[in-house]
Amino acid sequence: QVQLVESGGGLVQAGGSLRLSCAASGRTFSSAVMGWFRQAPGKEREFVAALTRSGYNTYYADSVKGRFTISRDNAKNTVWLQMNSLKLEDTAVYYCAAGPVMLTTPRGYEYWGQGTQVTVSS
Repeated sequence: QVQLVESGGGLVQAGGSLRLSCAASGRTFSSAVMGWFRQAPGKEREFVAALTRSGYNTYYADSVKGRFTISRDNAKNTVWLQMNSLKLEDTAVYYCAAGPVMLTTPRGYEYWGQGTQVTVSS
């Protein structure tokens, strides 16, 4: 079992930065692939980024590549999503997720946080 709690969302101007955190509890955090997804109003939940258990291998959606960085610290049971050069279209609820395999589909992840709202204004 893994429990996930996101934080760090908020309102930011276009071009600005935010850093999302996902605090995990449970002994299996270090063995889980971690991912970030987002869901905008009226849209399906979409993949943003993921990284392997070690943190050495990462994968990003094309829409955020070069702007977002995912990282983790297994000793702190935490995963982060650093978001730079934010755009209006990045506005969404961002979810942290944990699963056994690095996939880009939400169905591949077993555990989810409650989400944190990110709003980018012009």
